[in-house]
Amino acid sequence: MKLNQSERLEDLQIGGLKIIQDGEKYCFTSDSAILANFVSAKSSDRCLEIGCGNGVISILVSYKCNPKEIVAFEVQKPAALLADRNVELNNLKDKIKIIHAPIQKFKDHAQPESFDVVFSNPPYMKTNEKSLVGENSSRAISRHEILLSLKELVFCAAKLLKFGGKFCFVHRPERLSEIFAELKLNNLEPKKLLFVSPLMAKPPTAVLIEAKKGAKSGLKVLPTLIANDKDGSYLYTIKKLLGEENG
Repeated sequence: MKLNQSERLEDLQIGGLKIIQDGEKYCFTSDSAILANFVSAKSSDRCLEIGCGNGVISILVSYKCNPKEIVAFEVQKPAALLADRNVELNNLKDKIKIIHAPIQKFKDHAQPESFDVVFSNPPYMKTNEKSLVGENSSRAISRHEILLSLKELVFCAAKLLKFGGKFCFVHRPERLSEIFAELKLNNLEPKKLLFVSPLMAKPPTAVLIEAKKGAKSGLKVLPTLIANDKDGSYLYTIKKLLGEENG
């Protein structure tokens, strides 16, 4: 597949998967691999991703869980086009469908309450002018709640899920009180928490949450994951998390 000038081809070193990244846009981090490992789905499940970026999480979830179908929404056209190319590159066109549209317009493309699993690596940060200084528009939209707020994220996930369906996502620990409030408001009960810390004895920098639609209360906090990515290598993290030998 022909690459554009700013693009590079990454070997994910697992299952023969490869991914095209655009160095001028927002590239994925180890959070993507951690979330892909955290998501669980059955072969009969229909899954949906909110904000798929270049498609890496949907591709990894498809490899790991082999669900019946993944529908992946992406609001930024360049990212959606790149995600579609990555799906084609990995011969997954029959398993993953990329939709270029804001998730708030999901009714134009997907039936409400028709998905077993929804997952997302959403924008983490609230928007203010100071926080946006020095970021290009693509990275800003990926990091900040410019086009998708926490409230909208949770609302859309709840509307798309079947009763008993799961919402799996990654966010920042400092926003947990807001997250829990929005989940409860939308009949999504937090069931699992996984904190992620870059190093032992360091505060967590991310938290993964699994919430279940219509479930009874009862929260399981998993042992903290120490990412230890001192060299910034997300490729190693993907192999380690998804259970293949290093090599």
